[in-house]
Amino acid sequence: MSQTLTLEIPDGVFNVLLELSRQEGKTPAEMGAEWVTRMIENLNNDPLEKFIGGMPSPFPDWADRHDAHLGAKQMRDMSGPSATSEPDA
Repeated sequence: MSQTLTLEIPDGVFNVLLELSRQEGKTPAEMGAEWVTRMIENLNNDPLEKFIGGMPSPFPDWADRHDAHLGAKQMRDMSGPSATSEPDA
């Protein structure tokens, strides 16, 4: 069974969707449905979910800002001890 979903999206987002769907030979509706389906599948099959809460962390916001924390760590590793420990956000 499938359902119909009507979305209102900004013109800029739709224009990108339109161009990408043309490149793929699909309609914007087909492409949008594929993206939503893929995102839901990714959320339902997150390989890291089993580790959530499994270890202590000094960063209570790691789930929301993991890219910033990883980037800050990378910058510290590349720059040496003088680099800041706070990620820019």
